[in-house]
Formats: sequence, structure tokens, C-alpha cells
Amino acid sequence: MAQQVSRILEQLTMIVAQQVQEEVNLVVGVKKQCDKLKSNLLDIQSVLEDADRKQLKDTAVRDWVDKLKDACYDMDDVLDEWSTAILRWKMEEAEENTRSRQKIRCSFLGSPCFCFNQVVPSRDIALKIKEVSEKVVDIAKERAKYNFDLYKATDEHQRLTSTAFVDESSVIPRDGEKNNVVSQLLAESSQEVRDMNVISLVGLGGIGKTTLAQLAFNDSEVTAHFEKKIWVCVSDPFDEVRIAKAILEELEGRASDLVGLQSLLRRVSESIKGKRFLLVLDDVWTENPGYWEKLKSSLTGCARGSRILVTTCKGAVATMMGTDHWINIEKLSDEISRSLFNHVAFKGRSEDDCERLTDIGEKIANKCKGFPLAAKVLGGLMRSKRTREEWERVLSSELWRLDEVESQIFVPLLLSYYDLPSMVRRCFLFCALFPKDYEMGKDELVKMWMAQGYLNETPHRDMELLGEQYFEVLAARSFFRDFAEDFVEGMKFKMHDIVHDFAQYMTKNECLILDINTLEESTVETSIERVRHLSMMLSEETSFPKSIHKAKGLRSLLIDTRNPSLGAALPDLFKQLTCIRSLNLSGSSIKEIPNEVWKLIHLRHLNLAYCRELVSLPETMCDLCNLQSLDITQCGSLKELPKAIGKLIKLRHLRIYGSGVAFIPKGIERITCLRSLDRFVVCGCGENESKAANLRELKNLSHIGGSLNIQNLGGIEDARDAAEAQLKNKRRLLCLELDFDGERTELQANEGSLIEALRPPSALENLTISRYGGMHFPNWMMTLTRLRELELVDCRNAEVLPPLGRLPNLEGLVLRSLKVRRLDAGFLGIEKDEHASINEGEIARVTAFPKLKKLRIEGLDEVEEWDGIERRVGEEDATTTSTSIMPQLRELAIRKCPLLRALPDYVLAAPLQLLFISDCRNLRERYGKEEMGEDWQKISHIPNIDFDFYFF
Repeated sequence: MAQQVSRILEQLTMIVAQQVQEEVNLVVGVKKQCDKLKSNLLDIQSVLEDADRKQLKDTAVRDWVDKLKDACYDMDDVLDEWSTAILRWKMEEAEENTRSRQKIRCSFLGSPCFCFNQVVPSRDIALKIKEVSEKVVDIAKERAKYNFDLYKATDEHQRLTSTAFVDESSVIPRDGEKNNVVSQLLAESSQEVRDMNVISLVGLGGIGKTTLAQLAFNDSEVTAHFEKKIWVCVSDPFDEVRIAKAILEELEGRASDLVGLQSLLRRVSESIKGKRFLLVLDDVWTENPGYWEKLKSSLTGCARGSRILVTTCKGAVATMMGTDHWINIEKLSDEISRSLFNHVAFKGRSEDDCERLTDIGEKIANKCKGFPLAAKVLGGLMRSKRTREEWERVLSSELWRLDEVESQIFVPLLLSYYDLPSMVRRCFLFCALFPKDYEMGKDELVKMWMAQGYLNETPHRDMELLGEQYFEVLAARSFFRDFAEDFVEGMKFKMHDIVHDFAQYMTKNECLILDINTLEESTVETSIERVRHLSMMLSEETSFPKSIHKAKGLRSLLIDTRNPSLGAALPDLFKQLTCIRSLNLSGSSIKEIPNEVWKLIHLRHLNLAYCRELVSLPETMCDLCNLQSLDITQCGSLKELPKAIGKLIKLRHLRIYGSGVAFIPKGIERITCLRSLDRFVVCGCGENESKAANLRELKNLSHIGGSLNIQNLGGIEDARDAAEAQLKNKRRLLCLELDFDGERTELQANEGSLIEALRPPSALENLTISRYGGMHFPNWMMTLTRLRELELVDCRNAEVLPPLGRLPNLEGLVLRSLKVRRLDAGFLGIEKDEHASINEGEIARVTAFPKLKKLRIEGLDEVEEWDGIERRVGEEDATTTSTSIMPQLRELAIRKCPLLRALPDYVLAAPLQLLFISDCRNLRERYGKEEMGEDWQKISHIPNIDFDFYFF
């Protein structure tokens, strides 16, 4: 909430200043109201941290906070309307100047001209500011009722103090994890560089870190191994004096009368000297290394083999403390989770009771999703419930709606939540929008955060970078889980169900998830009028509910349905819900976006990915001057983008990969904010030539980063167009694919100069060149010293490969369908240098492909020899040169190389883990086990060998 108010204050100041600076008097007579509003918001801001915590237990405070949220949302929308009016005025003025100079209407003005009345009349903006200001006055007056503390928060949830003692009879064994911890505590190695090692148990609050530490601490082998065992509950704040006293008391067996930190640490150092000890620091929160370094320095005189065992919710704490062994504590298995629940819930019950309730008990236990604290709390709750009806009531309830859950299960999560920076908290709470077990995409989530205004850009830091940082904070504190990399969409992840319940609990009036089972129930329990973020999971048979039209203040809408009625519902939806900032219709069966989309003046993020039946986007979409990201990935039926796309001057991300878009419209050069453009199609000649952007329009798009695929390069007749694109200046570009038109031959003579003109930035990490018709690869390829992945595909005239072995960071290489005849020393980059001087007695050390891990070769039809059979890794020759070739190669795959006779010894001597060979008859005869090949023994040590594998 504090961040929401801060954002309003920033916007208010900025827009008023902008109106003065630009001499735009679109909204007049509101300065007094704005000043009054700022004054009241500043007063309110001073108590928000305390109010945010007190609202959890005081419904009156919660109502007050809700009123303030509503007012802030309303004000945010009004200020955005005002800002949009100024932006459109500036755009129209620029267009008028252009028309005056050129005396013609350029293609940039392809869609219907807008005017202020299409946004919001300036008088309406003034009235809305006055209305919100009056609401804020009343809210500011009400705050006096609640006795809030200024500029600080009252901790409403007491932090429990842990001890080393544990009732093992009440704990379900986690033998695997316990044994792992114990083995790390007892392990001794001559390799240890320090006398004491740090072991960190990292995981979500309530996941069982403290219990695991207690079990290990009390293990008989551990007790016998250490001379001294010390348990300290650190908690927050990190009180150095209290911690030092607790350690000293354990060491000396009595309370210390020392009070100064220096004297306490000196005594600790004396008491620990020469002793092998185990120190458990439970529940550590601080990331400040200054606190830890003082304590750590007092422990350095201990005996070798000493251990410090840390439990924490935060990965950053484990890093700060110099962790030697990091153990992530995961959720319990379903079986162990049910066992823990049953142990508590059925304790003392009769056999009949157990038999009667076991089936429903298993279903309730499944709600815990492996979260041990939840299993204990729910088990305790069910122990007092005698009838099956009571058990069924709990089963049918959302976990976060149970009072016992709020008071016990959510406490450790609340502590983790309030430890987050306030700007990260709202990013986390936004995730309550997604259904349980929903696979979220990191890039998509960051764009949605941007759309809501959660990420503030500065001249030196993009919003996207800030969003990545916030994501990393949440991931490091275990709010997210199940991370996986997706080839198209990047990192995917989920939230633990308990964490999702917690997020819903914290946003119960703002976020709503509707599905076919909860459609009526959810709208009854949550006032649809107050919902700001809505997900709808509808079946194909479910008609689109018009009740959501009441959610006038809706800011995020995610619709997951294949119902064909969605397309017909969109025009009214756009007319009614004009405050939407993020709209996700991905995977739906819509065929078009209606013209009414222009009414969504606040829209920042539009996701239409995988709408495979989508055939058109209206020109009115180009009036969405606040749009930041547009995703039409895999929209195969969509052939064109709106021709006036250049009007989307705030667009930062345009994803069109896998769509049917045949060209990029003229005017793309105006979108200088663009951060990602995953595909640029060169139009060449044809019916679209007059409408299509030339490659030179990329010149001004200097912020483009990530991945860029340039297609149909064979259609460029003048290499100067490519040179003017200035790819080399796009320093954020990491992945580049240059795709030439393999079917055209009349321009192949030009392709050599063309590819030279397409020089990428030197920091490029991934490069693919496909269907290139030239005989030689570009000279700039060997300057890409940071290149990690390289693919040369379908370059059927290329006879000679560059000395790729000299690329120092290359980890993956694909060679497919090339005219190359030999893989020789030139390919390795180890030809003898006639002018190189080597002093007598010295050995010149050469490493080719020093970091290569994966090599894939296919369709090198003419290659017979792969030179290097006579030279082994590290073997010195008569010229005193020591050569190491592919020393890190792990995977080799060869397909359709029928003439290749043998593999070089340096490959056979590499640490291969995978060897795949297919459609290579000579290699199969020579190395195949079933064929009793003469050199089978040379490859038999490789763990995974397959002679029938198809990887391309």
C-alpha cells in the first residue's frame, strides 16, 4: 500500500510539471486540488507500514485500507488519462509538423485520427481529480481513529523462539534429509581450507528447517563427534550481544555477567579455542555481512572439523554467510504428509472413528501439499471435530478461509512477506491472480508487473532489469518453485499451493479466480465491483459471464478458454472494462480483435500468443499509445500487423515468432523504446514491398536486446541496407539468427558482402547462420569472443570453415548441410604459424575448442576425413607444441555423414558421456558393437552410445 501511495505522489508531481514544461493546458484549474491531494497523501503515507500490518487482525483498519486502495486506484487511472492526453497532444502536434513539412500524410497516420475526446475530455479529468481528492480528505481524517505509529510498524505476529529440544515421537521421520545433514556435519576431509565449515538449510517458512536441524543436533553420532554443541535462535533483528551471550552461556554452562560486545566475543574466542564445536544459528534473517563477520572472527581459533549449521528462508543469507554446503529443504512426499496429518488428527480416536473418517482425512491431508506445518495445524484442527459433516466442511473450504490457518500456518509466511522490500511485496501479491498449479513465465510476469506500474524505470536501469531483480528476490526466498526452461517462453515456474493460499488471503478483495465450479460462489463471496485482477478458467461449453462487466475498475484480465463465444463478447467487454492494463487472451479461439480495443487507453500488455485462428488486428489498435508489449507468438493465421504500428511509441516488446506475419510495416523505426523484437522479415520484391519496412529501419532501435531472427535476407539487393541497420551497435543483443533465402540463386554472389555488413555486437552469445549462399563465412565471426553457441545450417556452398577452435567460450556447435570436404587443422585453428617464435626449451601450449561441450554434425555428405587421428590430447610433437583439443567435450552426435571413415583420437580421448551416430555406415561398421567393429573398444567406455538416434 505504501508503494501505491508513493507512485501516486510521483505521478502527480511529474504530470503537473510536464503540463507546465510542455505548455499544455489540457486540464486547468486543478493545481489547488492537486496540492491538497499531495498533502493528505503525505500524511497518510507516514502511517501505512503500521496500518498494513494491523489490518490483518483489525477489520476496521482493513476497511480503512481498502477505502484508501480504491481511492489510489481511481487516482492512478485519472492521472494516466491525464498523462495519455498530454502524450497524444504531443503526437498530434508532431504529426501536424510533419504534414506541414512534407505536405503529404505519411503512412504513419494510417489509422483514424484521434482527438482528446477519444480519450477523456479535460473537464472530466478535472472533475475526477476533485472527486478523488475529497475522498482522500475523508480517509485522512479517519486515520486518527486507529492510533497508528508513524514511520514504523507494530509487529502483530510474535516470533517464536526455538530450542534444541524436539519431541521425536511427534515428528514424522525425514530420514533421507536428516542423514544428509548429519553426514555433512560429520564429514572430515583434508581438502577443507578452514577449520569450520558453514552448512545452510534453506527453505520456505514452515517447511521444516528447524525440525530437521533439531533432529540432526540431537543425533547420537553428532553428540559424540563434537566437544561442544550450541543452539542459538537468532531471529530478527540480529542482536549481536544477545547471540554472543547465548553462545558463551552454552560454552561455559552459566550466565555471563559481561555486557559489552567486545568483551563477550573475546571470551567466546578463548572458550572455543582448540575445541571442535557445532553451532546452530536458527532462523537467520539479516543479509548484512557486518553482523556476521564480527561473530565469525571470534570462532576462528576452533579445532578442524567444527561446523556452523544455519537455517534461513533466504538464499541471500546463505550466500552472505559463506556457505560451504547448501541444502534446499523441499516439501514432504504425499505419503509422509498424509502420515503426519493422520498422526495428529487421529491421535486418541477409536478404531471405528478412524475407519469412518480415513477416506475424507486423506483428501484433507492432500490440501497440505507436502507442507509439514500445514499438516500439523490441519491435523490439530480435525482432532477436535467429531462428525463427518464437520470434516466435509473443512474439505470444501479454501485453506486460507479457515481461521486456524490464518493464526498458525500463515505466521511464518507473514514474517517472510514483511521481510520483503515493500515494492517486492506487491509484485508477489499480484501472483494471486493465477490459479493454483499454474505454470507462470518469468518474462510474462515481469511484463505484467510493468503494466501495473510496479517497476520504476530510471535513466540507468530498465524496468525489465528491475523486474528480474524482484523475481530473483522472490525465488531466493522460496516463494516460487519448480523452475524449468522453455525453449520459446524462457523460464517457467510455479507457486507452492500454500504460498498461493497465502497470497489469496492477503488479496481477498482484489484478486479473483473464476472457473466453471466457482463461477457463482466466487462472485457472491467477493464483490465483483471491487475486483482489480481477474482470472477466468472456462470450459468450451460455459457461456461468457456478463457479470464481470460490473468490475469497472478491473486492471488485469486473464481468460483461459476455447469457447468460441469469447470473440462475440469482446466488443462489450472493451466498452465496459476500460481500466484494463494487462489483457491475456492467449490460446483462445478468437478470430479477430474488435475495433473497440481503442477504448482500452490504459492497456500496457496484450498477450495473444497461440491464438491460432486469429486472422486480423484492427488499425484502431495503433491508438493504444501506452501499449508496452504485444505478443502474437504462434498466431499462424495472422498475416499482417496494423500498418500504423509506428504510432505505438511506448512499445517495448514485440513478439511475432511463429506467426504468419510476412513483413514488418513501415514506421517501426519510430518505436525507439523497443527492447525486444524477436523476428524481422525482409520483404524484398512483391505486393507488400510498398508497405514493408526496410532493414535499415532497425538503425534507430538501439535498445533491442535478447534474441533477433532476421528472415529472408536473400531478398536484399543492396548490402548498404544491411550496413545501415547497424547491428553491431545493438549491444544488448545476445542471440542472432541470420536466415537467407536458400531458394534464390541470382543474388548469391552478393551474399558475401551482405553478411559482412550484418556484423553483430562483439558481446553476442548465440549465432545461427542458415541458408547462406556464399562460399566463405564472414570475417567478423572470429571476433565474437563471447560466443557460446554457434549453428551453421544449410549453407550448401560453404567449402571452408573458419578456425572455430579459436573461439574461447564456445560451448555448443552445430554443423549441418555444408559443402565442407574436410574437418582439418584449419577448422581446429591450430595450423602452424611460420612466424611464431618459441624460445629453446619452451613448449607452446595450444587448446582448440577449450570449452566445447556439445558438438552436432549432420549432412556433411562430402566429408571423408576428420583430421587428428595421429594426435592425442596433450601429446607433444617434434616442434615442442603441446596441443589440447576439445578437452571438455561431453556430447557428440553425427548423422548423415556416409563417407566419414573414422573419429579422431582427440575426440575418442575426450570425456564423452553421450555418443550418437546415425546414418553413417562407415562409422557404424568401424565402431558398432553389434557389427563387431574393429574400434568398438575405443568407444566402449562412453556411458551412453546410440547408433539409431535422430536428433535433428
